[in-house]
Amino acid sequence: MKRVVISIAGSLGLLLFLLWLNVNTGSVDLSISEIYQIIIHKTGDETAYRIVWDIRLPRILAAMILGGALSVSGFLLQTFFRNPIAGPFVLGISSGAKLLVAVSMILMLQKGRHMSSWGLIFVAFLGSLMTMGFVLLLSLKMTHMSVLVVCGIMVGYICTAITDFMVTFADDSNIVNLHNWSQGSFAGMTWDNVKVMAVLVAITVLLSFFLAKPIGAYHLGENYARNMGVSIKVLRVALILLSSVLSGCVTAFAGPISFVGIAVPHLMKMAMKSAKPIFLIPGCFLGGAVVTLFSDFVARTVFAPVELSISTVTAIFLVPVVIYMMLVTRRSFE
Repeated sequence: MKRVVISIAGSLGLLLFLLWLNVNTGSVDLSISEIYQIIIHKTGDETAYRIVWDIRLPRILAAMILGGALSVSGFLLQTFFRNPIAGPFVLGISSGAKLLVAVSMILMLQKGRHMSSWGLIFVAFLGSLMTMGFVLLLSLKMTHMSVLVVCGIMVGYICTAITDFMVTFADDSNIVNLHNWSQGSFAGMTWDNVKVMAVLVAITVLLSFFLAKPIGAYHLGENYARNMGVSIKVLRVALILLSSVLSGCVTAFAGPISFVGIAVPHLMKMAMKSAKPIFLIPGCFLGGAVVTLFSDFVARTVFAPVELSISTVTAIFLVPVVIYMMLVTRRSFE
């Protein structure tokens, strides 16, 4: 319990530090007193005020919310597939959502229309379910989870290739601008986006938290869970729907973000020294928010004014974690 408290407190401390660092870092440097006046009293230089409230804060909050959502989605998928490297990106779920969102946006833009935030989320959710359904069909034919993961990766590559092809050869300038989104980015977030994603993610994560006890029983084996009164079929459907909503929400607003959903749950397990879902679900959310906010800071500052895609940064920092996980769990792949 002590490790859990320390991990949660440490994550909150890091999150607050990164929040301040991201608000203060950019093309315009602001002092602590200026930031305090702008955020707390909503006064100060007009330009600085607009930069903080209209550009930096929505982006920061989006990174925190979506990073947490992606991590919780990864935890739910790892529970469902009983595989430590299962995640929205690896299984191709994020790529399926990206494909359907890109197709819908291109069709709407060609007609001179724009999709609402809820419309984007709904389409991304359908894309996530589509890919998840295909992966589940493959799982019925395969006995080794390692083969299933490889198939998920291949499905993801196919979806990404189709998406990139459509975006690359689009004529409309607005459609061409989808390229940054297709690579993963928190740029251009608005307060309306933040409100929508905050409501949806809050509800979904809360529902996941209420499933902590059934998930804990499921971790101990299906027979044990049944003896505890858990409906395995209902739990599996809930895991699929909740993880698809979370990964679809992330993809709809920020595009695909790699490895956060795989690595962060494992990192939080190591930090907490606990596998209890009642601790891991909030821990994963905080850990995902920290990792994503840090990655976004690196993406927009290291080579400024050139901005890296968020997936490039997360891959650099989190791939070693995934490799370590595969080495530690290598016996399960034999």
